[in-house]
Amino acid sequence: MFQDSPIYDRLVAERGDVPTQTRREAERVSRELEYAMRPLQSFGVAPSPEHRSAPGAGWQRTALLPGSLPA
Repeated sequence: MFQDSPIYDRLVAERGDVPTQTRREAERVSRELEYAMRPLQSFGVAPSPEHRSAPGAGWQRTALLPGSLPA
């Protein structure tokens, strides 16, 4: 991400690789949320057709620019 950047390297040495830690934590939380939101699959109840999602569909958020409001 920040290749050949002495400032970034020094920050990582002092504070740890915060972007990587944040990304890993977000991925973990996303996996837990996907698991928690599965509609009763552990009880053998199939979801109704209107609640089925496309394969690979998961929780995604779109980033907003500072000062912009969702439409």
